[in-house]
Amino acid sequence: MADDTLDTIHALVDEEHRLRAHGEAITADDRARLAQIEEQLDQLWDALRRRRAGSQYGGDAGTATEKQVHDYLQ
Repeated sequence: MADDTLDTIHALVDEEHRLRAHGEAITADDRARLAQIEEQLDQLWDALRRRRAGSQYGGDAGTATEKQVHDYLQ
């Protein structure tokens, strides 16, 4: 699951970089998509940190966080 989450993070970062490369010619749709990407990235990083912290400190880092990541992507 962590690998899938990281793959998604990398894909979103790549998309963000492509959109930002438009510079001043960025469209309203691009700005809206950037806002979505930023929100998704925040959620994914948060879920990944919580899962890693849970496994590091003996908590259950599994299904609840995986479901949250899945829900965030919907």
